[in-house]
Amino acid sequence: MKRFKVKPITAFLIAACLIAAGATALFVINSGEKSQSAPPAAGTAKPALTVTTTRPQRSPLAFQLSANGNIAAWQEASIGTESNGLRLADVRVNVGDVVQRGQLLARFASESVQADVAQARAGVSEATANAAEATANADRVRALQSTGTFSGQQIQQYLTAEQAAKARVASAQAALAAQQLRLQQTQVLAPDSGLISARSATVGAVLGSGVELFRLIRQGRLEWRAEVAAADLARVAVGTAVTVTAAGGAQRQGRVRMVAPTVDPQTRVGLVYVDLPVDLKAGSAVREGTSVGATSSGFKAGMFARGEFALGSSPALTVPQSAVVVRDGFSYVFRVNPDQRVSQLKLQIGRRAGDRLEVLGDLAPDALLVASGAGFLNEGDLVKVVPATGPDSVSNQPAARVLPAQAAIK
Repeated sequence: MKRFKVKPITAFLIAACLIAAGATALFVINSGEKSQSAPPAAGTAKPALTVTTTRPQRSPLAFQLSANGNIAAWQEASIGTESNGLRLADVRVNVGDVVQRGQLLARFASESVQADVAQARAGVSEATANAAEATANADRVRALQSTGTFSGQQIQQYLTAEQAAKARVASAQAALAAQQLRLQQTQVLAPDSGLISARSATVGAVLGSGVELFRLIRQGRLEWRAEVAAADLARVAVGTAVTVTAAGGAQRQGRVRMVAPTVDPQTRVGLVYVDLPVDLKAGSAVREGTSVGATSSGFKAGMFARGEFALGSSPALTVPQSAVVVRDGFSYVFRVNPDQRVSQLKLQIGRRAGDRLEVLGDLAPDALLVASGAGFLNEGDLVKVVPATGPDSVSNQPAARVLPAQAAIK
């Protein structure tokens, strides 16, 4: 077999060509990778969102103390029987009726008492006649005392008989007054104006003395008994304004009447008594259909309610609620930097006033913040700022809606 012999110069040329081709290929590959990894020019970067902005606003915020408690009657009067063994003949009111002081609520049968009154009146007449006779006898004895017609013992007897007759008159008059009082007690009258909250009276029942017939909320006044922690009791003073909200959503403005002088040693909670406005109208008469619900505007004794004590106000730095983002249990806002990129700032939230929140931390008062849509942003995102179309603008107002960047480009 014939062998070919390669000259040295030829082998050298072939090797040089191969090395040059490899170096060229390596250079091309490296140049491509660098061109792919290079960042785009600033003019070609697209913003993540088109947003409007706002700035923090310093405004007065109220200090409020929240509490829960029950609504109760300011004072309740127990109305019962004062006579013994009488039959209840008539009941004039029912639960929920509005009554006035001195109004007739119920009436007992009075026939037997009227007979006792007549008998006592006759006893007074008899005692008065006997006293007149005894007085006349005593006067005659006094006139003849100096003549010696009567002995000293006889004179003393006539004078004593006169005094005894007068005493019997007084006793008969007292008995008559007692029977007349029993006659008055056959009519059960309201001791004060207010609302009938309970009724146990039944027509026809024969009752003993001291049996309760009705319960009355005096003057229709209700109070809210707020349960306040012992540490907060010192912040509440008599006269403090309170907004009370019932379970049904009805609200009333009240004022603190009294702070309890003691605290429950088990719960460390004290009671604060808040007077609620009275709905009863002076001079209103009881009529069929008048009820507690018609006069209490959604508040009834025994209801559960919550309330806020107004403890004053102080200036605070606030931002719109829409500018605050909650992530992992922490609150953040996004500040727009001069290069149109955003920085995420961690804040603490304090009091609330409508749609504005108090911010606690190192937020600058003139910081430019993303007004809304911050939940779609991350640290370092590029944004496009557009002016707000309504009252929500950079001038410390809540921001307008967030527009997608693609829609803004179109």
